[in-house]
Amino acid sequence: MISRRQLLGRLSGTMAAGVATGIAVAAAPARAAAATRPASTNRRNFPNVTLTTHENKTVRFYDDLVKGKIVLFNFFYTRCEGICVPATSNLKKVQRLLGDRVGRDIFMYSITLKAHEDRPEDLAAYVDGYGIGPGWTFLTGAPENTELLRRRLGFADLDPEVDRDVTQHSGIVVFGNEPYDSWSACPALLTPSEIVKAISWVQRG
Repeated sequence: MISRRQLLGRLSGTMAAGVATGIAVAAAPARAAAATRPASTNRRNFPNVTLTTHENKTVRFYDDLVKGKIVLFNFFYTRCEGICVPATSNLKKVQRLLGDRVGRDIFMYSITLKAHEDRPEDLAAYVDGYGIGPGWTFLTGAPENTELLRRRLGFADLDPEVDRDVTQHSGIVVFGNEPYDSWSACPALLTPSEIVKAISWVQRG
């Protein structure tokens, strides 16, 4: 596996070409285990901003959602007519394959790209509409907080014009093992079994 800093470097080099088609091809998981990093290092890497869940609960990004966990992130918005729909459907299959590990060993997070529009009740309706089960949390918050996370998690495009166009947002998922600072990414439309396999590698640290 690779560290979060290395992952972001690889993402920046591949994302500009991939976003135009809705899928950014990111670094494939490696099999070498990453060395454990102090928690304080990871806290500097992950902004501890306040967010609100689809259940209308206030949470801190690092302290409540990431610290000490294996996590998967993607970005979306509820009224998206592009890649969000197939990505959510595909990740629902991933959730089904992972079974009761989701919410216990692995935590899935989807963060809105339109925090100014997507309120907790909108997210809740989206979750209900897709029949999404426990352990997968949808998040909104102050636009400046969600935008900070988008950039810090590596979902920004190098081309400013593309980056400003939310309809061209990258169709990737970033996942990792926070205690080991071991991270990777893949297309959100990758075969669900392959996404599960990749997550299993980071789960081992």
